[in-house]
Amino acid sequence: MDTDLQRIEQALLAAREAAAQFTPGRVASQKKEGGDPVTEADVLLDKILKEMLLRPSEGWLSEETADDLSRLKKERVWIVDPLDGTREFIEGICEWCISAALTVNGRPTAAGICNPATNQVFLGSREHGVTLNGRPVRVSERTELEGARILASRSEVRRGLWKRFEGAPFEIIPTGSVAYKLACVAAGLADGTFTLVPKNEWDVAAGVLLVEAAGGQWCAANQRRQFNQPNPRLEGLWAANPSLISKLKEISK
Repeated sequence: MDTDLQRIEQALLAAREAAAQFTPGRVASQKKEGGDPVTEADVLLDKILKEMLLRPSEGWLSEETADDLSRLKKERVWIVDPLDGTREFIEGICEWCISAALTVNGRPTAAGICNPATNQVFLGSREHGVTLNGRPVRVSERTELEGARILASRSEVRRGLWKRFEGAPFEIIPTGSVAYKLACVAAGLADGTFTLVPKNEWDVAAGVLLVEAAGGQWCAANQRRQFNQPNPRLEGLWAANPSLISKLKEISK
């Protein structure tokens, strides 16, 4: 394991330990500007990750840190979501995670995602592939949509956005955090995922690196491949193995 991946693993484990002081389902929350919820845990985990990962020469982009655009001049930038799936965390649903990715010149190179509720730690880099709790994993080898397990945003399903896929040949599995969905695709625990609403770089940077490092592919509707952009918004996202991704894009148009 290289030094960057070791740093990510150590930071995730420290954040997981800190998260243990909170009881999902019994956590007070507030509304941020824009209406998204935030908890004390989001802020604490952001602080821990920043202290353990960030070095003076590096940049930082996190959902819970005021954006410092000096990151745009940095070669190495951390893109972090300290608690992705805050709604599930508040409701006590075990589909939230801690997500961190290192990008070099806009390209994710190493990443980790930890789901403390399910005791899963996904780690990966382009050089070393992907592991789940220390075991090597790969994306699913399924080649057809028939019978495929497709992870859908739990909030999108609740809003009725997935009703048009109820007759599709694949199984729709509502799941919380998008980072966690991507990690599950990377580990072959599901066959694919896509989103019907925009996401931000911190939501997906770690997950898409894991998918690629595990032999899969991803794409965004705006075809953007570089991270650490002035505007971190991505217009939709698809991720699966190379055989399925084009079929998912076609059926979801």
